[in-house]
Amino acid sequence: MPALASHRKPRTRRARTTPVVGLTTVALASVTLLSTQSATAAPTEPKPGIEEVQKKVDALYRQAGTATQQYNKAKTASAEQRSEVDALLEAAAKRADKLNETRRELGSYAAAQYRSGSIAPTATFFLADDPQSYFDQDQLMARMTSQQQKAVADFRTQQKEAAEKRVEATKSLETLTKSQAALRTSKQQVQTKLTEARSLLSKLTAEEKARLADLERKKEAEAERKAEELARQQAAAQKEQAEDTAEEEAGTGTGSGTGTGTGSDSGYASKAEKVLAFARAQIGKPYVWGATGPSSYDCSGLTQAAWKNAGVDLPRTTWDQVEVGTRVATANLRPGDLVFFYDDISHVGIYKGDGMMIHAPKPGANVREESIYYMPIYGSVRPA
Repeated sequence: MPALASHRKPRTRRARTTPVVGLTTVALASVTLLSTQSATAAPTEPKPGIEEVQKKVDALYRQAGTATQQYNKAKTASAEQRSEVDALLEAAAKRADKLNETRRELGSYAAAQYRSGSIAPTATFFLADDPQSYFDQDQLMARMTSQQQKAVADFRTQQKEAAEKRVEATKSLETLTKSQAALRTSKQQVQTKLTEARSLLSKLTAEEKARLADLERKKEAEAERKAEELARQQAAAQKEQAEDTAEEEAGTGTGSGTGTGTGSDSGYASKAEKVLAFARAQIGKPYVWGATGPSSYDCSGLTQAAWKNAGVDLPRTTWDQVEVGTRVATANLRPGDLVFFYDDISHVGIYKGDGMMIHAPKPGANVREESIYYMPIYGSVRPA
């Protein structure tokens, strides 16, 4: 028996392949999943260049400026509508008081006639509700004095006018509600655009901010170069005009000239001096959208306040200010003139001469002097 045991083959342990297959399957599944995720994942957007950021921020500030003018317009309309509503409500209340007074007067007439037996007792019921319906009866009108008949006629007129005033007040209130809704919408638009601009700027690195500042300096330098060129052109034109005037006066032999336009020119110059004196005093004060001073301004708020200092009342918005006065070409600008910018006329500044203006630029900036060529010019106006 022991000999048989020596011929047995040794047992070999079978390799366990199932776990290996399982791991391989998991690994393949993971690779497939990662590949699928990579294929379906949204590609990362490249970070915008600093020039693109500058354009976006400028566009957002411009849009905020437009929304600011919409806000100013809605605010003005709302204030005017509120005044109209208050006036109509007050007028309606006065007419109601007068109507009640006439009603009491008619009641006293009817009561006196009732006591004298001139009218039926049931008339008092109708009289209490509507004197007009009772006094319309021919037999009663015939017995009334001229004074009493006039009171009835006045009652009818007052009743009609009171009803008309109530209708006017209701319509005016509806318009006021619309103006207030537009005011809220414009305010939200301004805040949204400014938030977007600030968000873009906040994401810039120190190096990017430095590059952005460099771009701004180059833009300002180019604008100043154009302003200097305009100043040279205007100086040359003024010199030529002075020479022509001198030759004309020498030819007449009077030395006094015709004086055409002298009075209006000097009058405008006097007003412009007051405008610019006021504007210079505001330099350094912050731009705040919707502000009209005295501690802060938006662009049209500054021009309105400056010209008011010269005794001229301008409308509130750039869109209305551009319609006031006389249009002038850029080459013919004089100190005090208003210069408007962008196709949508959303910005305005006060020309001070030599191609420069004083204006309230944008959020985050203060009232300052700057070249009129810093922004695309729409046109110019001489307000007075």
